[in-house]
Amino acid sequence: MTSKKGRETYKRAREIIPGGGQFLSKRPEMFLPGAWPNYYSQAKGVEVWDLDKNHFIDMSIMGIGTCSLGYANDRVNQAVYTSISKGSMCTLNPVEEVSLAEKLLELHPNMEMVRFARTGGEAVSVAIRIARAASGKSLVAVCGYHGWHDWYLSINHHSATGLDDLLLPGLDPMGVPTELKNTTIPFQYGDVAALEDISTDYGGEIGCFIVEVQRGMTPDIEFLNRVREEATRNNAVLVFDEISSGFRLSIGGAYKLYDLEPDVVVLGKALGNGYAISAVLGKRPVMEAAQQTFMSSSYWTERTGYAAALETINIFEKDNVIEYLIQISQYFDGRVLKCFEDLDLRIQRGGMQTVPVLTISEDNPLLVKTVFTQEMLRMGYLASTTIYLSAAHTEEIIGDYCDQVFDIGKRLKAAIMNETLEQMLDGEICHSGFMRLT
Repeated sequence: MTSKKGRETYKRAREIIPGGGQFLSKRPEMFLPGAWPNYYSQAKGVEVWDLDKNHFIDMSIMGIGTCSLGYANDRVNQAVYTSISKGSMCTLNPVEEVSLAEKLLELHPNMEMVRFARTGGEAVSVAIRIARAASGKSLVAVCGYHGWHDWYLSINHHSATGLDDLLLPGLDPMGVPTELKNTTIPFQYGDVAALEDISTDYGGEIGCFIVEVQRGMTPDIEFLNRVREEATRNNAVLVFDEISSGFRLSIGGAYKLYDLEPDVVVLGKALGNGYAISAVLGKRPVMEAAQQTFMSSSYWTERTGYAAALETINIFEKDNVIEYLIQISQYFDGRVLKCFEDLDLRIQRGGMQTVPVLTISEDNPLLVKTVFTQEMLRMGYLASTTIYLSAAHTEEIIGDYCDQVFDIGKRLKAAIMNETLEQMLDGEICHSGFMRLT
C-alpha cells in the first residue's frame, strides 16, 4: 500500500493551511502520524478510496458522526440534486426551511420554534446568544464539549486546565479576549455537588446551563434532572447539546427517551447525513428573544442542507434506522468484546450504544492504539478506538472487521507480553486529545 499522493498533499497543505486542515479531529496525527491516508477521492456507504486509489472500510469516525446512513446515501443525494436543479440560493427563501422546522417540531412536541445554522459549534453559539438574551444574564454554566467559539474556550482563561475534563485537554485560549474570563463556568457530568456549588456561588448571575445529554452508555438521569431544577431555580435557560447524540438513539434527540425537559435543544452532525445543516429548537418565550439580538448569515438560507435533512429524517422514519443501529451495535459488541476477552486484552467498551468507544487499559495505551491502527490500515481498514456505526455497516462487514481485530489482537498481545510492542511501530505514536499539532 502506498500513500505517496496523500503524504505529498498533506505536506503542501501544512505550508498553506494553518495546521494543515480545517478540522483538528481529522488530522493524521490523531490516528497514525506519517501513514494515515489524509485525503479521500471517493466515499460510498462505508467504503473509502484515497488519492492513491487505496480502498478502505471505515470502522472509525464516519465523518465525525455526520453520516449515520453511510457516505453518499443515494436517496439523500437525490434530494439534494433536485434542490440544486431548482436553484440552491436565491433572493427569496427556500420553502424547505419551513418544512424542516415543522418536521422538527413534530419530532420534538415540547419545542415551539426553530432557528437554523450550518455547523454544530455555530448552532450552539446561536443557542447561547438566545439564552443570554432571554434570561438577561451573561454567565454560562457548562458541562461537556460544545465547540470552538470564544464563549466556550474562555473557560481556560479562568484555569489553564478548565477544559481538560470536558473532553478537550491541552487547549490554549490564545486569541480569545481575556475580558471573557469567568463568563463561562465549567462543571462535571454527574457531579451534583459541583453543580450545587456553582449554583450557590453564581446562581443569580447564571443565564444559561448547557449540558450534553449523553456520551456514555447510560445517561445520568438524576443529574440531568438536578440541572433542570437549578436552571429553573435560577431563572436560567437550560440547553441540551445533542449534536453528537442526536439521531443515535432516537430520531432527533436522546433526551426524548428519558422524559427530560430542556428549554432549548441543539441538533447537528447526523441531521443532514453529510450535508451542512444544524438546528436550534426551543420554547417560544426563549426563542422569541432571538428577535431582540442580531443573528444573520447568507448561507443559513442555502437550500441543500434543508433538503438533505428532510430526506434524512424521512429515511430514519421509513427504514427504522434507529432500530437497525441498535441491532448492529449489539452484534458489534458480541463479536468484538469476545475477541478482547478471548485474547485477555484489557480493552473496555464505552460510548453510546450505537457509538462504541474502546478504552485501552494496557500499559502505554497510545502505543497500543497506534499499532492497532497501523496494522488494521494494512488490512484495508480505517480503524480507531471510536466507531460511529451507520446504517451502511452490515453484519458481514463487522464480522470481517472482527476477524481482523482478533488476528491483529493476537500479535498485539504477544508483543505486549514479550515487551516488543514498540518494535512493531513504524512511525510516531498518535497524539492524545487536542494538543497543538503545529
